[in-house]
Amino acid sequence: MNQDRNFDRLIDKFEKKVYGTLKGEWRLKLIKEDLARFHVKQPESDHLQIWDAGCGFAQIGLWLAQAGHQLTLCDLSRKMLDRAKQNFAQAGLEAQFLHGASQDLANDLPEYDLVLFHAVLEWLADPKTTLQTVAYKTRPGGYLSLLFYNRNAFVYSNVLKGEWRWPLILQNTYIGKGKKLTPPNPQYPHDVLTWLNDWGFEVEVHTGIRVFNDYIRPDILEKSDSQALLDLEYQYCRLPTYRDMGRYVHLLAKRCPS
Repeated sequence: MNQDRNFDRLIDKFEKKVYGTLKGEWRLKLIKEDLARFHVKQPESDHLQIWDAGCGFAQIGLWLAQAGHQLTLCDLSRKMLDRAKQNFAQAGLEAQFLHGASQDLANDLPEYDLVLFHAVLEWLADPKTTLQTVAYKTRPGGYLSLLFYNRNAFVYSNVLKGEWRWPLILQNTYIGKGKKLTPPNPQYPHDVLTWLNDWGFEVEVHTGIRVFNDYIRPDILEKSDSQALLDLEYQYCRLPTYRDMGRYVHLLAKRCPS
């Protein structure tokens, strides 16, 4: 039986490979830009109720809490959740922390002004059903911030690598054959966009994260101007076609009033 991925045993590797890199910093930069409207200081009466569903180390959740918003955070990984708690404590901020899978907790939670679901979808045993459960905790008129591992990029990068991968990609059996930190359920952007539309959401922001970087050979990267590459990433990351080739895709979608 397939299960959602729990990162308790890989937390140190995850921190080093995902967050402790320029690629991780770039991801956070673009997400913060997409969510900038929520980081403007507001009167206490206008503070938002935000659910960070699958919070990880809670970098984005903490950033939003620093703007005065009220955060509820959950994660399937107890160790990830403990790290998020530590980060909030060090910043002198409070939040509600819940241990468990977002889809299991959802029934007992209220609707939120903003729901974050970042880099979780691709690790789920049942991505579509779980996403719908989480998305419906967004109040009408509220927003869903969804970041997911892009299957377009997954296919394209592995075709470029060649070797033994082509037959498996042709047979659609390559998923799950890679490294431990390669997600087993990457999603096609066009599928996710269709789901959101069917569920009554309107996408307002659509960003590709690392639309060039992950296709460039390491030897080329080593002798290239990293700032020029970031400038190229920034120039193309929100343009049609390019944005759907990013390693990750970030969508900010508003739930339409009933």
